[in-house]
Amino acid sequence: MDLLTTGVKREREKYTVEIKSSLLWESALGIAAITNTSLISTLDLSEKDYELISQSLSKNMKEQLDYVQANNTWKTLLQILHQEDFKDLASFNNYVKSLSSIELKWIAIPYLGKEGEILKKELLKGSKDALRELKYITKDHTFLPTYLEFIHKVSIEKLKAHLIEVMSGWFKAIIEPHKVKLESILLRDKALKEKMLKNFEPDQFVEWATDGVQYPPEPSVHKVLLIPHYIYRPWNVEADLEGVKVFYYAVANESISDKSKFVPNKLLVQRFKALGDENRLKILKMIKENNVTLQELTTKLQLGKTTVHHHLKILKSARLVSQSLNEYVLVDKAIENLPMELKFYLESE
Repeated sequence: MDLLTTGVKREREKYTVEIKSSLLWESALGIAAITNTSLISTLDLSEKDYELISQSLSKNMKEQLDYVQANNTWKTLLQILHQEDFKDLASFNNYVKSLSSIELKWIAIPYLGKEGEILKKELLKGSKDALRELKYITKDHTFLPTYLEFIHKVSIEKLKAHLIEVMSGWFKAIIEPHKVKLESILLRDKALKEKMLKNFEPDQFVEWATDGVQYPPEPSVHKVLLIPHYIYRPWNVEADLEGVKVFYYAVANESISDKSKFVPNKLLVQRFKALGDENRLKILKMIKENNVTLQELTTKLQLGKTTVHHHLKILKSARLVSQSLNEYVLVDKAIENLPMELKFYLESE
């Protein structure tokens, strides 16, 4: 059926992309990673890495990390880091010391939408009703309800002392001994991403930079902030600021080595491997002509369902195909961008 348009034509929503990096972000994200017990076994860290981290931490630091794990104060550290571009650990610590009780608690509570901002103001005046409402708004979140209650009740001097001790302790024990290496990795990745940014639409770039996160434009967000990290690999962590979506993303493999120009992007390799098979190419062409189900593909290809499912899994891992309910859909942008991604790799210095 044809569509009769009677309204004013509106331009597609867009956002800008900004990339920031610093060892302070790496420190805070390291604290977040090492205290996330549900994900710690999945991190790209060897047993030797874990041993070295454990041996480097004092008894007091281990107690501080227990406090982080119990109260999710890594979130407070990240919230503070969004307030200014701190030059070093000393400027971060001085900033924390300078904050009043109201200022620190306001910063510590993440952006929860317009309604949440109103409730935050009431909460900071001591309203238990506001706390109850905020906990209800965030009831489906893994830790925010208990985190909000913690921030509401905590002694501000105790919180300040903890934030300074845990950030300083981690930075001095884990970051400083590897400062040159870590800073080089983060800066290499930032430079790589900034060079590629001009070649993509913002949402395409975010998907490429984060190795697959799809974040289409939305009216309330005017900027996406990308912050690279090394220790939390392979995970992306997301957060919300007012008008800003934040992705703390895992640095690419090619950024880890100083011979990075010879190391291809992991997703680029996956995509060309996925395309290097006759049956998978057939599947792509069939999906291009019409979205299809697993059963339809099995019938058309005259292959076993297990075999076709295996091929689809490879294509999905390479982000060439997505699934919508029972149907498989071609990711057109991924196909369109392949020549550009290959060209970028071959010509990068």
